[in-house]
Amino acid sequence: MPSKSACLRHTEAPGQLEGRMLQGQPPNTEKKLIPTPSFLPATDSQGSETNPPMPPFSIPAKTSNQNPQTKANLITPQPPIRPKLERTLSLDDKGWRTRRFRGSQEDLTVQNGASPCRGSLQDSVAQSPAYSRPLPCLSTSLQEIPKPRRATGSEGGSPSLWSDCLSGMISTSLDLLHRDAASGGPPSRLASLHASHTPPAMDLNIASSSLRTANKVDPEHTDYKLRMQTRLVRAHSNLGPSRPRSPLAGDDHSIHSARSFSLLAPIRTKDIRSRSYLEGSLLASGALLGAEELARYFPDRNMALFVATWNMQGQKELPASLDEFLLPTEADYTQDLYVIGIQEGCSDRREWETRLQETLGPQYVLLSSAAHGVLYMSLFIRRDLIWFCSEVEYSTVTTRIVSQIKTKGALGVSFTFFGTSFLFITSHFTSGDGKVAERLLDYSRTIQALALPRNVPDTNPYRSSAGDVTTRFDEVFWFGDFNFRLSGGRVAVEAFLKQKPEVDVLALLQHDQLTREMKKGSIFRGFEEAEIHFLPSYKFDIGKDTYDSTSKQRTPSYTDRVLYKSRHKGDICPMKYSSCPGIKTSDHRPVYGLFQVKVRPGRDNIPLAAGKFDRELYLIGIKRRISKEIQRQEALKSQSSSAVCTVS
Repeated sequence: MPSKSACLRHTEAPGQLEGRMLQGQPPNTEKKLIPTPSFLPATDSQGSETNPPMPPFSIPAKTSNQNPQTKANLITPQPPIRPKLERTLSLDDKGWRTRRFRGSQEDLTVQNGASPCRGSLQDSVAQSPAYSRPLPCLSTSLQEIPKPRRATGSEGGSPSLWSDCLSGMISTSLDLLHRDAASGGPPSRLASLHASHTPPAMDLNIASSSLRTANKVDPEHTDYKLRMQTRLVRAHSNLGPSRPRSPLAGDDHSIHSARSFSLLAPIRTKDIRSRSYLEGSLLASGALLGAEELARYFPDRNMALFVATWNMQGQKELPASLDEFLLPTEADYTQDLYVIGIQEGCSDRREWETRLQETLGPQYVLLSSAAHGVLYMSLFIRRDLIWFCSEVEYSTVTTRIVSQIKTKGALGVSFTFFGTSFLFITSHFTSGDGKVAERLLDYSRTIQALALPRNVPDTNPYRSSAGDVTTRFDEVFWFGDFNFRLSGGRVAVEAFLKQKPEVDVLALLQHDQLTREMKKGSIFRGFEEAEIHFLPSYKFDIGKDTYDSTSKQRTPSYTDRVLYKSRHKGDICPMKYSSCPGIKTSDHRPVYGLFQVKVRPGRDNIPLAAGKFDRELYLIGIKRRISKEIQRQEALKSQSSSAVCTVS
């Protein structure tokens, strides 16, 4: 129990009282003491506490010694109320908001064996057996107590007396704080009390569990757990200035490793919980193929498409580089989808696909690959877009009388991307200058026999026809070696080709069989072709830029073409239509087209490919690129070393 001096005010001046305290001497108890009503609550006859108005805190005048009644009242003080065995208010909002956690550098310091810069009193001061007992009447937290200072010249004196005095004052002050908080009254009296009478400095040799918890985080406290749980939010993403900055991104505590700067759009938890991505959803938030997801990848709803055709003439030797073919210099950026059709392909189809994967790099994956004899088709798509594709389906048609020899025919591949259906057809029609009717028959067989789509639903069945496969898809690309020639004979064609300074291509196309038949409407009804500004792609001497110099003297012609058709006018916009004169391993030059295609949002009730791609080919292509890069670096090193001259 605290002594009487802890509850009664001394009649000496404040300076004299504090001087005795700092020197370690107890107050002068021989002089008269008066009760201090500011610290002791009054009680009524039933023992219930009342809260009378508190007079201003000041030192009263000395009491006369001639009044015996006053003297009798001075020696009967009431003991202070024992504090409640619970955490005080300072452990709630005020305490935790002003508390400072250790930073990452301080954590490293502690792990290395050094003491932290702000630890508990027990960690920084060695315990003394004489003063190891805890202070009585001291609350669990000391957030409202000023930081202790070591008093100079504190030699001798009674430490127990000072501890009793301090504990009595603190416990009574905290009781008043509880009473003010419960009654809702202003804490001005307590603030004035702290301002006018700050407790004297306390020696640091006092070790107690109360002081230890004042400077350490208590993980068992309910408020601490709640605050730490509410901080589990996503780190800042730099997708746009309108997104709020996450608290984790700017915290100075030991979470620097949690900072993340990602271009991926953050996903809100409430969007996932809303289950708005159900089957059949079109515009709802969270739909995989809906408008919101489409806008993330294609804000203008236009995708870039590369379509190419090449008759390889069955050559085993492949070009040393396919950059001119797949990565033309006219395009500043690569395309979203690459579709390559091959006629009379090489014997090693897998090697050809590996070369394509190696050229396009790890940003692209093989979505699908199909073959019909020596007709090949490969679809490479950006790896970020594989999740928005349906299952890929294909169908084949043989146009030769002997169906076992699959050199002439058609190969069709179809799939749906978001809400837009695509059909790609590569064909090799009947050859010969005068066999136009046979080529028209090949076209009719193809549009009737291609059985597509199968499992993927038609995006617009009301505009589809059972007798024409090209009417069952939104966007159709038909490319290949159609074998239509330039009429008029070789001499007339060569006369146009020898014109200077440049060839009049429009004059040549007036003799083109395909252009003439399309104007009649007998073939490729509804299809269009971009303007041609390149020389005829057939027939060259292998490895040379000269046209056929053999005894057959075949007429140079535009046999290799890329045509397109759309359900909605203006959905397909050609950007580039050209050939690759640098690839000379065949008697045909590759022909390619760059397009912008309108893409619409779709529904999630279609059979999805779910990210399926040729993983084995992807890994082989990466290894090829790495090995070639190593060889290139070694070649550069050998060249640099051979260029160095040594003088002996």
